[in-house]
Amino acid sequence: MKISRRVILIACFLVVAAGIFCWSRTGKWIESGLEPKADGTNDYAIVLGAKVKQDSLSLSLRYRLDAALAYANEYSHVTLILSGGQGSDEPMSEAEAMRRFLTDNGIEDSRLILEDASTSTYENLLFSKKLLPSDVDSITIVSSDFHLARAQKIAESIDLKSDVVAAKTPKVVEAKSNFRERIALVKTFVVGR
Repeated sequence: MKISRRVILIACFLVVAAGIFCWSRTGKWIESGLEPKADGTNDYAIVLGAKVKQDSLSLSLRYRLDAALAYANEYSHVTLILSGGQGSDEPMSEAEAMRRFLTDNGIEDSRLILEDASTSTYENLLFSKKLLPSDVDSITIVSSDFHLARAQKIAESIDLKSDVVAAKTPKVVEAKSNFRERIALVKTFVVGR
């Protein structure tokens, strides 16, 4: 059976239209993740980890830590949960690398809680939730700007309300991160993780 040229063109048009719709929709989701901005209302902030290189922090992690440091300095009552495990190619857990950076920059160790077993955003939030006092149901999430919509959606799925502190995304990984995040965001909206 021969497929007509018209059917192929219609199919191609539908695929392109669906792609444009998904790109636009996920872009709006990512933008909506920048609200509500944190204002010190929550006593706990979860700082989501990113790659630790052999001899330094990745730029993504550094930018997240810069944002967390500024927030911690502004709101001295906030306790930070540093969330991130250790990948096979990382010299230490992301949580430990974050602890070292923050204490080196004047944040008291007593304000830091380490969650060093997680390997995904879902686990970051789920495992961090277990470290919260049982009466806490609202937290601040500190992460890269593109990542916050998905993190908030996951937090909501485990019964945590959230506000956010957005870290800028390094230009060198912006295009790749945005593309990957859009796919991950669709997955999260479909399966909740």
